[in-house]
Amino acid sequence: MVIAQPRSKEDILSILSTIKDPEIPVVNIEEIGMLRDVVLHKDRYEIILTPTYTGCPAMGIIQQDILATLFFHGISNATVKLVYAPAWTTDWMSDATKEKLRQFGISAPVHSSCHNFHSAQPEAVICPKCGSVNTSLISQFGSTACKALYRCKNCDEPFDYFKCH
Repeated sequence: MVIAQPRSKEDILSILSTIKDPEIPVVNIEEIGMLRDVVLHKDRYEIILTPTYTGCPAMGIIQQDILATLFFHGISNATVKLVYAPAWTTDWMSDATKEKLRQFGISAPVHSSCHNFHSAQPEAVICPKCGSVNTSLISQFGSTACKALYRCKNCDEPFDYFKCH
């Protein structure tokens, strides 16, 4: 029996940063802000995740991907813990991540936080294809629950908007 050498938190984070979001394959779970922490216990590694949306159907796949990836790297003593507080927010996405989303055809919030908390509509939704703010909401739910479906009135293209929360 081969016993794996202990890994540092940075090693584990580096390994986990290779795992893509199954619904948005241009970003990994660290970039999107779901990977919150790695806690080193005496006998195991605890991976802390926060879903982007309560009830996200991809979380089961992501948990399996985490455990399989760690196992591939010789780490079999890991657990995944989902935490819901604090709630995930678009504040946890960097500008570089938002640009990756735009290039993939998903509009991200202009500002890191929702500024108009009393309105269900964001202040401005920018078309990821042509850059216009002349857009309209088609549906509160897009291809996944964490996105809304919009249409650009300039280029007439539909697109997903990553909801600000």
